[in-house]
Amino acid sequence: MILLTIRGHDVARATVARWIAAEDPPHALLLSGPPNVGKTTLAEDLAAGLLCLAPDPVDRPCRGCLACRKVARGSHADVHRLVPEGAGGQIRIAAARALNTELSLLPVEGRRRIAIVESAQRLNEDAQNALLKTLEEPPLGVTIILCADDEEPILPTVRSRCVRLPMPALPPRAIAAFLADRGVDDPARAARIARLVSGRAGLALAIAAQPELEVALGRVARRLLDLTRADRRARLSAAPELMADGLLLAGFGTSGAVGVPERDTAQLPPSGGATDEIEPEDATPRRPLPSPAQRRRSVTGLLAVWRGLARDLAVAGRGGRAQVRWIDLLDELDRVARSLEAGEIERFLARLERVSALVETNANPELALDVLLLAWPRSRVATDVAPAARADVDVRAASRRIAG
Repeated sequence: MILLTIRGHDVARATVARWIAAEDPPHALLLSGPPNVGKTTLAEDLAAGLLCLAPDPVDRPCRGCLACRKVARGSHADVHRLVPEGAGGQIRIAAARALNTELSLLPVEGRRRIAIVESAQRLNEDAQNALLKTLEEPPLGVTIILCADDEEPILPTVRSRCVRLPMPALPPRAIAAFLADRGVDDPARAARIARLVSGRAGLALAIAAQPELEVALGRVARRLLDLTRADRRARLSAAPELMADGLLLAGFGTSGAVGVPERDTAQLPPSGGATDEIEPEDATPRRPLPSPAQRRRSVTGLLAVWRGLARDLAVAGRGGRAQVRWIDLLDELDRVARSLEAGEIERFLARLERVSALVETNANPELALDVLLLAWPRSRVATDVAPAARADVDVRAASRRIAG
């Protein structure tokens, strides 16, 4: 009996099972869907099935043989991985060329060689072009699996050479059932997490396994809602605290892997968040985080949470209480939504998407955070409405600095 670990995604699951049973996978596969939705899990299922030692293909992956156990541990010699690296979080041409070399060799211990490219949207253009020859003329017995959060950055020449298998977000009921299968025996908690994660099973599993992540999520959401009533000084001074939680949450929106978000053992300094490029006149000077990679992961994780909260505010403002994901914050979301001018949240979401794209292309993450803190809608009941126009000037100036 085939034992695939992926849950939900019935079409993708059935397709992969059929490829394994027929021993006829595509030479190149593009799995696309939101972060943490299960793309890497499905890729590992396919790898295990193609390398499994069970005599009958219909019984693969068996999960008990040596090959299956090695794939599960990430130690199989014929499974190769590419992941983003460095401060910019990219997959560069040198890594792509090294993968081409590995794939040109005969398998070491299995029947095939398999490459799993995580966060394939982070392949830079040179790296994608380097992979093209292998995609066009793949060696016999090679399967390349690209796991992408977004297909748009993938070159058309690369997409056209792949079998494309979409993996959309799962409905909350499916996520809750998945959590129940994984030992979450509190139905109310499972339902709450299921609504919070926007259909991403990996994120749900991470939150269920580590309650401190759920606490950090709530802390960030409440802090951001409080900042709708804060002046510009308070907003900018909140950056260090937000970035500290952002580093904890960094794996939520940035990785295609299903599992626990990336953790970092380095300690954040007691202050940080502003940048060398721009120092607001009334902000306290702040030291940068220990490394550029940490800073980028921190802000990226924070923006993923911020995006979901802002969307909930927009939904609450239109009276869609039943669709709000932050159930515990429903009353506060209603209150803040009523205090904002029409269209403010929608304009902020558009700005957040633009700034997020700039962070993805190596803009200064701390400056990006400051821009968004100043642009975050201001409640009409805030105590310092007068500086709003001045803050808007700061937002426009800082945005120009980010863009180049």
